[in-house]
Amino acid sequence: MANGPRVRFVKLRPSAQTPRYMSPGSAGMDLASAADGPIEILPGARAAIPTGLSFAIPAGFEGQVRPRSGLARKLGITLPNAPGTIDSDYRGEVLVLLMNLGAERYIVTPGDRIGQLVIAPVVIAELEEVTALDETERGGGGFGHTG
Repeated sequence: MANGPRVRFVKLRPSAQTPRYMSPGSAGMDLASAADGPIEILPGARAAIPTGLSFAIPAGFEGQVRPRSGLARKLGITLPNAPGTIDSDYRGEVLVLLMNLGAERYIVTPGDRIGQLVIAPVVIAELEEVTALDETERGGGGFGHTG
């Protein structure tokens, strides 16, 4: 049962698959490769995999393209820009940028599930330039500062 915005999409390639939630509790819908043939990704390399899909995400929302946890855990296949953002005004084909952090080459074949798409609300911040910021207990402590 849907409880979110209506997201329209167009299949740009005959091999494009309709994204789908794989279980009732899934936060993301799977995206599949619509490439014309296999794409090899060597260890340490990356490749932009076409989905054959274009989306009309409503204003006030974004599409977050995230890695599939099984591919990351088993094979070291992830997204270097995770999450990748699909803005509400973008109408081009969605590509999933995969990176192979594993030790073996990875072959993406047409129809393989390569990522997941989460539709999330966006808050547009109002920026205000000031001359100083309020003090906090942490202050300027950076990476690893809190343990």
